[in-house]
Amino acid sequence: MARMIAERADVVPLLAEVFRAYGFEGASLARITEGTRLGKGSIYNFFPGGKEEMADAVLGEIDAWFRLHVFEPLHESADPAGGIVHMFDQVERYFQSGRKVCLVGVFALGNERDRFAIKVRDYFAAWIDALASALVRTGRSGTEAAALAEEVVGGIQGALVLARAFDRPDMFVTTTQRLRMRLSN
Repeated sequence: MARMIAERADVVPLLAEVFRAYGFEGASLARITEGTRLGKGSIYNFFPGGKEEMADAVLGEIDAWFRLHVFEPLHESADPAGGIVHMFDQVERYFQSGRKVCLVGVFALGNERDRFAIKVRDYFAAWIDALASALVRTGRSGTEAAALAEEVVGGIQGALVLARAFDRPDMFVTTTQRLRMRLSN
């Protein structure tokens, strides 16, 4: 049954879950209307550019959330070590301790990668840059900080994939705990 939603922003989180479950290619109009419980007319009213505009809005919302809750605190925290702890806390919260896959990662691996390459690349680059910035402020060299930041972001993403593949969210949590320890040394 179709329902009324007041604003486009109300639809974006629902679309994110449809894309998270089915990927870009698998998110058919039928699945989108089912996941949002909106009729086709309402969907196209909010997103006249179709599925690509929907995905773009979802990626924009994810980027905004990470900038506010992860990247900015890493760059701006007076206590860079505390900013790193905050990053892990927020990442565990966002990914529901490994129960929620990274939609940007899904887009990076799927056929839609080329379509959204700039947004995907910029998201991961911003995260690596923010973490490296905090690591430099903890006293690490720029080269070491950059390498560690790549390792940690890659480790988080890999842990999400493994947690999903094995249906074991605890794998994500134990990996993030190891990564936390790695950065505290």
